[in-house]
Amino acid sequence: MALVNILHMNTGDGELSYAKNSLLQETGIRNAIPILKHSIKGIANYGVFKDCITVADLGCSSGTNTLLVVSNIIDIVHEVCQENNREVPQFQVCLNDLFGNDFNTIFKSLPDFYANVKKNKGEAFGPCFISAVPGSFYGRLFPNKSLHLVHCATSNQWLSQMPQGLENNGSNIYIAKTSPPNVYQAYGKQFHTDFTKFLRMRSEEVVHGGSMVLTIPSRSLVDLASDDSCAFFELLGQSLVDMVKEGLVQGADINSFNMPLYFPCEDEVRNIIESEGSFSVENLNVFKVNWDPCDTDYTNMNDSNELSQVHGKNTSKVLRVALEPLLVSHFGNSIIHVLFKKYEKHVADHLSKKKTRHFFLTISLTKK
Repeated sequence: MALVNILHMNTGDGELSYAKNSLLQETGIRNAIPILKHSIKGIANYGVFKDCITVADLGCSSGTNTLLVVSNIIDIVHEVCQENNREVPQFQVCLNDLFGNDFNTIFKSLPDFYANVKKNKGEAFGPCFISAVPGSFYGRLFPNKSLHLVHCATSNQWLSQMPQGLENNGSNIYIAKTSPPNVYQAYGKQFHTDFTKFLRMRSEEVVHGGSMVLTIPSRSLVDLASDDSCAFFELLGQSLVDMVKEGLVQGADINSFNMPLYFPCEDEVRNIIESEGSFSVENLNVFKVNWDPCDTDYTNMNDSNELSQVHGKNTSKVLRVALEPLLVSHFGNSIIHVLFKKYEKHVADHLSKKKTRHFFLTISLTKK
């Protein structure tokens, strides 16, 4: 089955839903606010939008983060207009994600969202029109020259398809220290193809002078096997291998499974943008987030045994809500609970020895 029909976060608002376990993505969204503010000021001063600003949030998912992005954009536009003594425009906000996304949860939260906007900004504010546009952002989603601002957070790491030629990756489920060189090359090639296409599609849809703000899970080093790129998934792969040894998973099922993800370094992202040629880089910022986004300790280089257990459990939930539908489609539902209990223990052990962190880059682009 095509990835576009499988990939989505866990739906609903239960304990193991994305809505209840998306603090990692929220942290990325909040860290991007300074660059988002700079981009909106730029397109306002350039006169890109007048009576209405059209915004697309790509890979919006569901839960509180979706409307947090919309709220941030509304607040910044309102602030910029007040600073420049100009009338606040109307807002047309298009929320995009794949077909399996839980758009219904978003729609149910809209009445409260609209009420809060009116309460905070006044009856005369707006109006704001929010709609959904399901589909892959590796294809066209909007009419020519219809968007003023594109926002995309923690989504560009997802590939449009599995890279070709991963048959010799063995029991690795992503790039690992033991992966052969052709696996590294295949993943890098697929990301290059996909990100180029992403830029090309948006170049048709964004107006001249319009802006894109992308927050991309990345890696800090050129080395593809660096810990901030692959350790997170090596431990999941080890958990699956443990289950093979216990007769709970077939070895052939692991050997035929690879993650449709890629975490680029800054140079890769810059080079693809330059090569595609439709956008210029305005700002770029990098930041790190602990594997457990509830963990605010950025001083210690490893966890105590007690803390590592807590962080292991939280980290396991973060990954489960993102990967469960994909894993179920390949391995079935029966292994999921045991798999993530094993992953929780592997993560706890890892963090007690070395506190590895996620690496992100936020980049703002202007349409030439």
